[in-house]
Amino acid sequence: MSDSLKPNSNDRSLQRAFTNRIVDEYFDHTESWLRAILRMSVFSLTYIDGHSAMLIECPNQAVARRLSRKTAPLQQVVSYISSSYPYSHRVLICYQEAERSSWRCFDTNTNTWKSWESLQTPTATSDQ
Repeated sequence: MSDSLKPNSNDRSLQRAFTNRIVDEYFDHTESWLRAILRMSVFSLTYIDGHSAMLIECPNQAVARRLSRKTAPLQQVVSYISSSYPYSHRVLICYQEAERSSWRCFDTNTNTWKSWESLQTPTATSDQ
């Protein structure tokens, strides 16, 4: 994601507060490792294919891979949070590839990894 597409510091502060609130309220009784890696990530809501989705920006590939194996609690949270939007359990668990400016995201709709040039562009290519 280019610098011009990155959220400004006020937006990032809001996203961090949103993330901490979700972790505090919805993951209080889960394993401590899950809460720890969720706190390293940033949550936001997005709208893709006519439905809401939760976008989780992870600090690195290891965190994203670990979260991609624990999607059920994440999907439950997104359906609760987005209850006023068209119903969706969709979660995108993403990390930025170091060698490229693209993002790799695990899409719970298809259970596959996809590449995005920008997290703000909802057109993806699947490349398993």
